[in-house]
Amino acid sequence: MNVGDNYYGCSVVEIFLGFLTGVAWLLLVYFGVIGSLLGILGLTGITTVLNIVITIVGLLAFLLFGICIFKRLWRCCWCRGSGGC
Repeated sequence: MNVGDNYYGCSVVEIFLGFLTGVAWLLLVYFGVIGSLLGILGLTGITTVLNIVITIVGLLAFLLFGICIFKRLWRCCWCRGSGGC
């Protein structure tokens, strides 16, 4: 069994949910929801640091899961003649 046969054990739904999670974190930081929530909790001193950390994690999730989706679609859509998928 090759590693590429099951694509590291991730289904399309799991990859897509990871992609959406990354988008959600980016949007929450962009619209200031995280900063407002931390302000309500009285943690305004670490708001900037946490916003940066959450943005980096969200961006990495967005990019990595987005690349996985692209690779999977590319393989399934363009590799039919050469025995892909």
